[in-house]
Amino acid sequence: MRIVYIHQYYCNPGMTGGIRSYEQARRLVARGHTVDVITTDIEGGARRVTEDEGVTVHWFPIPYSNHMSYARRLRAFAEFMVLATAKAARLRADLVFATSTPLTVAVPGVLAAKLRRVPFVFEVRDLWPEVPIEMGALRNPIARRLACGLANFAYRNATEVVALSPGMAAGVTARRPQTKTAMIPNAADLELFSGVRPEAVAAFRKQHRWLADRPLIVYTGALGAVNGVEYLVRAARRMREIDPGPQVLIVGHGREWESTRNLAAAYGLLDTTVHMWEKVPKADLPLILAASTMSSSFVRPIRALWDNSANKFFDALAASRPIAVNYGGWQADLLRESGAGLVLDPTDADEAGKLLADRLRDGDWLRRARSAAHRLAVERFARDVVFDQFETVLTRAYAGAGGKSVGAA
Repeated sequence: MRIVYIHQYYCNPGMTGGIRSYEQARRLVARGHTVDVITTDIEGGARRVTEDEGVTVHWFPIPYSNHMSYARRLRAFAEFMVLATAKAARLRADLVFATSTPLTVAVPGVLAAKLRRVPFVFEVRDLWPEVPIEMGALRNPIARRLACGLANFAYRNATEVVALSPGMAAGVTARRPQTKTAMIPNAADLELFSGVRPEAVAAFRKQHRWLADRPLIVYTGALGAVNGVEYLVRAARRMREIDPGPQVLIVGHGREWESTRNLAAAYGLLDTTVHMWEKVPKADLPLILAASTMSSSFVRPIRALWDNSANKFFDALAASRPIAVNYGGWQADLLRESGAGLVLDPTDADEAGKLLADRLRDGDWLRRARSAAHRLAVERFARDVVFDQFETVLTRAYAGAGGKSVGAA
């Protein structure tokens, strides 16, 4: 198949961000498909075309940051929507695939698929507009109606929908029951995360004198309104009262990076117990996780956020590291069933600090949790296993449309 793959925030391992699209696209090429990715360079620069392991990537320089105003971000979404539509319509395609967020990527996907008379497959990474509505971020009734209309438009025109969690899949079918929906979660990149040599870990710990041989809990990822990473800082304050040895490393970026840092400073934890680094390329994360004792994933105590499929959760599994979460839902169920981590109280950070202090020093529990995390990564979430499910959906959508291809104009 010739596949046009629309992802506004595509990243490869040399960049900061999730690499699901990169891994899926390069595997599609390895299976004999042709893939054109349409995306943005959020740092600006020039319009260009590059190649990632056989994948042709079309970059449009559209700056974007969570620090931008709401209006400026909407402008970035609209600009990409227009440019991606024009580009996708000119590319040869047997199938058009678009992955959110933002939800506006559905528009170029649907329009290009209709122009080419080929199937459209839509991937839901976050359940919009349900999440921003429940968070109180989308209050205007007109904006809500427009957002709901856009979601209906995407699902109605999709041959199939891929959802990254059971809750997202349920949300799609609740809105449009007749839409064929497959649940395909994020994946554990075992090849990337399990190949770190012990000598590199020892050198990393020696290089950072505050770490040495102390237990380490890490958080890697966004520090935005959804995440509430200050929860970890509050837990760390209680943890240090019990045991001053364990260290916390927060690596990421987002609107709440500075406020999280200020809270750590106010508690007297900054650079003594809590350490904060700016975002790093995906390729640097394996060493950080290999040097950790435990990883973590947090969201604010809002039910809709439980349905996430956080990359950091699967990165921890790939690195055979226990993970602590402060939310319920399907990931919490996995941890309880498997023993691969901890489910913390969503609001009681002091209680979380006590539990973390205990588990970070419990060698038997840590060994069992690491083994459980590794089993989940290998048996259920290995990238190749998840990719096979993904390719099956695309192949099924293409076959269901009669395998009709339309060439470039």
